[in-house]
Amino acid sequence: MGKFFVVVTLIAGAVIAGVVLSVAGSADDSTEVTADAVWDSSALSLDHSGYARAIEPYDWRFPDDYGPHPEFQTEWWYYTGNLAADDGRRFGYQFTVFRRAIAPSEPESNSEWRSNQVYMAHLTLTDVEADRFHQAQRLSRPGPDLAGAAADPVYRVWLQDWRVEALNEDATRTAITAATDGFALDLVLDQVKPPALQGDGGLSPKSGEPGNASYYYSLSRLVTEGTITVGGADYAVSGASWMDHEFSTSALGHNAQGWDWFGLHLDDNRELMLGQIRLIEGGVEPVFGGLLIQPDGSTRKLASEDLTITATETWTSPHTGAPYPAGWQIMIDIGEPEPLDLTLTPLLADQELTEGGMVYWEGAVRITGGATGYGYAELTGYSGTMRSRF
Repeated sequence: MGKFFVVVTLIAGAVIAGVVLSVAGSADDSTEVTADAVWDSSALSLDHSGYARAIEPYDWRFPDDYGPHPEFQTEWWYYTGNLAADDGRRFGYQFTVFRRAIAPSEPESNSEWRSNQVYMAHLTLTDVEADRFHQAQRLSRPGPDLAGAAADPVYRVWLQDWRVEALNEDATRTAITAATDGFALDLVLDQVKPPALQGDGGLSPKSGEPGNASYYYSLSRLVTEGTITVGGADYAVSGASWMDHEFSTSALGHNAQGWDWFGLHLDDNRELMLGQIRLIEGGVEPVFGGLLIQPDGSTRKLASEDLTITATETWTSPHTGAPYPAGWQIMIDIGEPEPLDLTLTPLLADQELTEGGMVYWEGAVRITGGATGYGYAELTGYSGTMRSRF
């Protein structure tokens, strides 16, 4: 679904401080801050003039569109996965790189340090057996080669030594490498289905206002193998990853409280993107729903009225006091005689990101009921409203 609120607020602070931030820690130990920054979202202009807007259908061209779209103000490359070692030990991970333009054009300067772009990355690891959630964050300007995104000669996105990079020309095989003092990912991802275009052919509205939308596709099933390092041990792992790529110049409507987003891998080789944008006055935004991806890669758009998402449990964060849903019953009309009835349960209750002044929940979940599998959930707007953030 996206993280507009995260990237906008954090990048505002980076512009003021002019430093690279690297934060690493876990939910139950102290945070190491290697550089200081001032977080001040009020410093960021929300003027959209001079940027491209997501209004008309988009002419998708892959692998070029795996790369950056700097004419739009905001963009991210989002990877999550559920992996297991040979002995059954389970892990979840998130690796997301954000790009935010702070002006529509490059500054007139010969300095390689000057740029109209800022990049941020979030890296997390859920270690289920150890009951530990690790998180890390980095923030940087692009130059000189500190961060960036490209499609030529191959697709790659990076922030310092955290990176995603294609291993072949069509970018159907990619590698993720990222390490902190506490944990590391070294993974290879193989794409087995074509890009799934969200919304209307990849135009994903977030409210009824024209242009208040993103261009959005998913690589819904990436067969994943590699190594996770945590607690001084290496684990050979395998499983499935999900990738979202969105770019836009506007975000949610003025009355959005936050969203609940789910990317689900079903064991029958189907995938589901499900979401609801919660409104401040109650109810949900009617223009946003979901997508069913079939085993052959064909898709079925799901309208908001096709989904019923009911929270079954609540977890209150000991870190922020924010109350989050901690389980869901989801009914989905997928065009069959009976709706698909799914139960989602977090693998850990505490998968809340708190570093850098922003708070949201992003974690691995188990799927049972009418289908089985694993997935990821993203929950925003439970620690304060999204109003006026962007």
